[in-house]
Amino acid sequence: MPKIIVAIDGYSSCGKSTTAKLVAKQLNYPYIDTGAMYRAVTLHFIQNHISLTNQKEIETALNNIQITFRRHGEKGRNDTFLNGLNVEDEIRKMYVSERVSDVSAIADVRHALVAQQQRMGRTKGIVMDGRDIGTVVFPEAELKIFMTADPLIRAQRRQIELMEKGEIIGIEEISENLKTRDYIDTHRAESPLRQAEDAIYIDNSMMTLDEQVELVVRLADKQIALAHRRKKEQAQHG
Repeated sequence: MPKIIVAIDGYSSCGKSTTAKLVAKQLNYPYIDTGAMYRAVTLHFIQNHISLTNQKEIETALNNIQITFRRHGEKGRNDTFLNGLNVEDEIRKMYVSERVSDVSAIADVRHALVAQQQRMGRTKGIVMDGRDIGTVVFPEAELKIFMTADPLIRAQRRQIELMEKGEIIGIEEISENLKTRDYIDTHRAESPLRQAEDAIYIDNSMMTLDEQVELVVRLADKQIALAHRRKKEQAQHG
């Protein structure tokens, strides 16, 4: 069967990464968490005191960053490695969340990571989630999803995620952080968060995780079947 690209975009903490990860598992596709890539760059910038207004520092830093993903464990956890070090837990912390939208808005950062993401999807057969996958990274993706949820539900989900990692943060602080990130993500000049014209809109506020995954897999199966039919027709017509 032909392979497709599944592009899932949406707001912070709406559950798109969890959904994308499980969809990838069911389709037996690699999963690429582009949000983790931007978080890894942000962590590197913080640790190395990179000025966000100094283009030379930014360019030098980007040339010294290597981001890879490794899957391990029974649950198929997808860990992010920055220059060979596992930073999966560190990049999810609040101090990184507070800076990631500012770093993501930098044109040089986006150009570098978009190029890397496009290389990852050159042979198709991937599930990728982020902010600009269906609009910038893979505008030709066979399946585009735009995912969102009620702001309070998003804040509650984020709070639970942080608590599971040992960080106790008030819901008001998390809500403010998400509001700020939403504004930056949707108003930045470079690749702003927006719904692609041909993306399927999913508000998962009242959906279970299983329902979300089932819906996206069903949509993906439909696109795979369509691609298969087109391939057969092309073969028949020489």
